[in-house]
Amino acid sequence: MGLGGCIILIAVGAILTFATDWHMQGVNLDLVGIILMAVGLIGVATFSGIARRRRVVVPPTTPVVEEEPHHHHHDGYTNGYGV
Repeated sequence: MGLGGCIILIAVGAILTFATDWHMQGVNLDLVGIILMAVGLIGVATFSGIARRRRVVVPPTTPVVEEEPHHHHHDGYTNGYGV
């Protein structure tokens, strides 16, 4: 479940808890809404923790060695191509 799914769980839980006045026999919709919001919050925390670990950039273990520019020795003669 991604971040969007977690946010949807929180929204549905808030709607069931705060915006409805339905009464179902044997089901406490307020409790169901609170449970959905809690699961959504746990999912957001888990997702952000995983995303934070993915963003960490590890520097390369081998150093980057730049080559020195090549110096061409010209003795006055060219091969017709300017080299």
